[in-house]
Amino acid sequence: MNTTPETIGYVIGGSLKEGLFARLTVPSDQVQEGAFVVVEHNNVNYYGLVVDIRLTASDPQFAQEMNENRLPQAMAGILNQHTLFTELEIMPVLMQNIGSGETLTDEQESKPVNTHPLPVKMLPPHHSFVRQATSFDVKEVFNTREEDAFVIGSTREQGHPIHLDLAKLTKRSSGIFGATGTGKSYLTRMILAGIINNNKSAVLLFDMHDEYAFGDTSSDTGKSVPGLKNKFGQRVKVCALGSSTTIQGNQPDFNLVFEYSDITTADIEMLMRELNLRETTPTTLAALENSFKQNWFETFKNMNEFGDDDERSVAYWAKNTGVNQMAAEGLHQKLKKLFQKDYLVSRTAKNPVNEIIDALKNKRSVILSFAKYETDLDYLMVTNLLTRKIRQEWEQMTTNYNRNKSNPGSKDAVEPVPLVIALEEAHKLLNREMADQTAFSIIAREMRKYYVTLLIIDQRPSKIYDEVMSQLGTRICGWLGDENDISAVLSGLSGRDSLRGMLARLQPTEEVLMVGFGVPMPIPIRSRRYDEKFWKELLKQNSLTEVEKRKSNDILFRLD
Repeated sequence: MNTTPETIGYVIGGSLKEGLFARLTVPSDQVQEGAFVVVEHNNVNYYGLVVDIRLTASDPQFAQEMNENRLPQAMAGILNQHTLFTELEIMPVLMQNIGSGETLTDEQESKPVNTHPLPVKMLPPHHSFVRQATSFDVKEVFNTREEDAFVIGSTREQGHPIHLDLAKLTKRSSGIFGATGTGKSYLTRMILAGIINNNKSAVLLFDMHDEYAFGDTSSDTGKSVPGLKNKFGQRVKVCALGSSTTIQGNQPDFNLVFEYSDITTADIEMLMRELNLRETTPTTLAALENSFKQNWFETFKNMNEFGDDDERSVAYWAKNTGVNQMAAEGLHQKLKKLFQKDYLVSRTAKNPVNEIIDALKNKRSVILSFAKYETDLDYLMVTNLLTRKIRQEWEQMTTNYNRNKSNPGSKDAVEPVPLVIALEEAHKLLNREMADQTAFSIIAREMRKYYVTLLIIDQRPSKIYDEVMSQLGTRICGWLGDENDISAVLSGLSGRDSLRGMLARLQPTEEVLMVGFGVPMPIPIRSRRYDEKFWKELLKQNSLTEVEKRKSNDILFRLD
């Protein structure tokens, strides 16, 4: 049976800039920072978050002296009740006219009525009542189309389910952040599972530590947890870097190798720091490309290291091309790290890059496992090579679609499949030094119009280039201990000063703050656990009829 929500306080002041201040009428330990609250006035609900809690008094003297020591207990209690109180600072985010069910006057009918929550542009008056949000309020604010709704967790106080809008999440680049050990990899798995299950976008995941395809063991329970391949079968293709490579003893769907002709001089320039290349390197690379065109890498690899008069030597080529001999020989020496990589080959019988692209174009998600190749050099080289080709393919598909969508009969009038590229250890590719040299920075800035977005996963967001961070529509963040990391996650967001303390005081595990495009308002939540219960509830949705789905959704949101 539904009951009227309990009032916890009333408004005593505030402004749009500073937020609302409310006097608490219940014990201070009944409300915590980050609580989702509602301010009510004249059939308008103002939805907001508690961002600060202060103990205050009508006069400082009453707070500084123990009234119980100088007055009878009953009198001291009455005095404390009227002079000592707790003050809440509330950040109002949304407002909604919920209607009254009464007949409206002509003047009332002439005023616009918002039936959906809108950004706050006015304030409730003094003494408006404040209460904790109910499951109905949560549904009003976080309501989304059922096919795009994904339960990511619940409110921390009452446990009301919070939905993440997968359609919004994938329309813009997003980020998942948290210090090491906060569970961000499990949170990432849940979100990727939701995207794959939603079946509207394909996912390409660069898996640095072989965690996502076939699962691993939970560090806190010691139990085996499933991977995405285990649960989605052929909807997820697993690719291992290098020929004949296996993943934790499991056979991948195919192995990824690149032909030498796939490598451009720009790919090498991106590795300036990892290979310790000199400032003269771009000049030498340009000469190689001019001499040997697309085959420059293989030809250079096969050159002899010594012998000025040997026509097959580096020195002979440099001398006859007008390139500094020491620079050419130094570059050849440093590229040996790449010459020795067995995932770079002269020819392939079947092009694995095309296999990956074909799978993604058919809404088959792909997990690329790096297996034994765990160096930064491998990560930078492979991700940039593959992403550059994918970017070119999606740009071409989008161009063809835009040209031919008015002609439905054309084979090119097919809308590209939205693609989410998930990138672990993102700061290695998107730091200030590297961002402009990789394809990922371009994807974050420009590729949304070509149906490609990024999902970056990282423990050091302060290391990521500011311009890339500014492009992230949705940010989901666990506990961070570094002040610079906290500032980076909240950069460019309204109300960031109010959210800073909330983010810093999250529990080390299973609590995250969600902000940005994918959620209607900032909200700290207790995330779901990545376990069999999660998978049963997620995969069960596929077999429900539309009527059953609606009933299931109503149960999730029933009022207390």
